[in-house]
Amino acid sequence: MIPQAVMIFAAGRGTRMGALTAARPKPLIEVSGRPLIDHALDLARAVAPSRLVVNTHYLGAQIRDHLAGQDVMVSDEADLLRETGGGLRHALPLLGPGPVFTLNSDALWRGDNPLRRLAAAWDPARMEALLLMLPRDAALGHSGAGDFRLTPEGRLTRGPELVYSGAQILRTEGLASIREEVFSLNLLWDRIAARGGLYGLAYDGLWCDVGRPENLPLAESLIAEGTRGAGDVS
Repeated sequence: MIPQAVMIFAAGRGTRMGALTAARPKPLIEVSGRPLIDHALDLARAVAPSRLVVNTHYLGAQIRDHLAGQDVMVSDEADLLRETGGGLRHALPLLGPGPVFTLNSDALWRGDNPLRRLAAAWDPARMEALLLMLPRDAALGHSGAGDFRLTPEGRLTRGPELVYSGAQILRTEGLASIREEVFSLNLLWDRIAARGGLYGLAYDGLWCDVGRPENLPLAESLIAEGTRGAGDVS
């Protein structure tokens, strides 16, 4: 069954953006005339979720005001920045039961809608998590060696090969057994991998990390080229 809930992560402090986030949160930085959070919301709404949640922490009131009147629920983390794992668990009362899509708000895409790609490949009988991965040459603005390797069976193991895109489908039951209040989803992924339930899907479009000021021109170009061509995200 395709997940009915989407969680967009928007709570980080955006420190790598320097002066650009001194007075506004990173999800409200504009690329091609629109805030990053709006680009992410477009992707999320395309899978018609019944529940759409955005978490906030740093300058969260600005994001809440921006979302006012929209079909979006806000998971407020003003008291504590919980990282991705803790933030997702904190939002579960809004997301409801069952698997969820999660999506980072600080990336832009060119190609098929990443959440639709995940939905088409999701097999809940085998998978606890399905992460959308990128070859390093398709991950614009990303300087790391990669996060995972993909086995012939489609499972993920740790290693420098593919870059995690920030988009996934995840079963959330395993969050309950983690004692920490602040933790990364990496902790849950490692437990899922040990059970053989961590899977990956290679994305055949382009993706841009918008986590640093110098990547903004890359993101602008990605959108401009997509608008001129036939490979727009849809």
